[in-house]
Amino acid sequence: MFNQSSQAQECCTFYCQSCGEVIIRDRELIRVLPLPSENWGALVEEWCCHPDPFANKPLHPQENDCFIGDSFFLVNLRSDLWQPRPELAPVETCCPSSENHLKLKPKANTKVICKRCKVMLGETMSSETTKFYMTEIIIQPSERNFPIIPRSQFVQSIIAQCLVELSTARSTFRFTVQGHDGKVYILLWILNSDSLVIESLRSSKSIKKFSLLEDILKADSGSAWNAVKVLYQPCIKSRNEKLSSAWESDISIHSLTLPSATCLELLLILSRNNATLPPSLRYMNSFQMSFSSLPTNLKIMWLNCHSVKKTRMPALGGRSG
Repeated sequence: MFNQSSQAQECCTFYCQSCGEVIIRDRELIRVLPLPSENWGALVEEWCCHPDPFANKPLHPQENDCFIGDSFFLVNLRSDLWQPRPELAPVETCCPSSENHLKLKPKANTKVICKRCKVMLGETMSSETTKFYMTEIIIQPSERNFPIIPRSQFVQSIIAQCLVELSTARSTFRFTVQGHDGKVYILLWILNSDSLVIESLRSSKSIKKFSLLEDILKADSGSAWNAVKVLYQPCIKSRNEKLSSAWESDISIHSLTLPSATCLELLLILSRNNATLPPSLRYMNSFQMSFSSLPTNLKIMWLNCHSVKKTRMPALGGRSG
């Protein structure tokens, strides 16, 4: 993940992508390692003939480590002056037994908020470990300046990158996009990961309703770009509850967790991209069709679209595409 934006054993600076606020300054990353899949503990129990040495031991980074998950970074902030600390939410009452009186039990709020723009950047996992979401953070070598990248352009590029990598590594093509609160916002189904989108200037000028999307129109210097083509279904306002429940219970479908506000941003981007398609291409098998572009000018790493095999759309009752 860091092969182009930063190198191990190089001082890096973490920025808030929304406003450019410095979150971690001049951090030397000695080890940059990918986290194992979510079922790694079960695999250890199945394959080891001795007691699991990792039982009840979470994989937390040391001082100069950065662990990479599907959509987040784990960083140790023990030595940083800026440390997001859990804040106490309003207390709630609980009654552990009928013999005791009612007691007040504080509920910890683990959200990590940018001090400048108040955007949620991640969550505190322990007193030293913090999770930063990839859609909210830009990591650059310290000698470079903060790159100004339109928000919507950055979000869809990161999401497209995650989808391509996960579909390649896990051979799965269906995803649920859920917020940090566990609520599912979008159902995604990858059709192709090597599409080329060509958009006319007339269609670009006709959509200027949403300020979030205006930066896409300004940033597009050309009319063609690489993209991941997807089918999607929104799950907000109690829509598609049965389908969402069926997807959540299917072990072949992978879940991608993001801040709830970013899930809504992504849904708006998909809707905008869907509106730019010809009317005959906007729907397929009750799903809406859209795309998530991969701009080549972003200083972040993604898989080369030409190295990813094309995938075919199966019947919607199938497990993969």
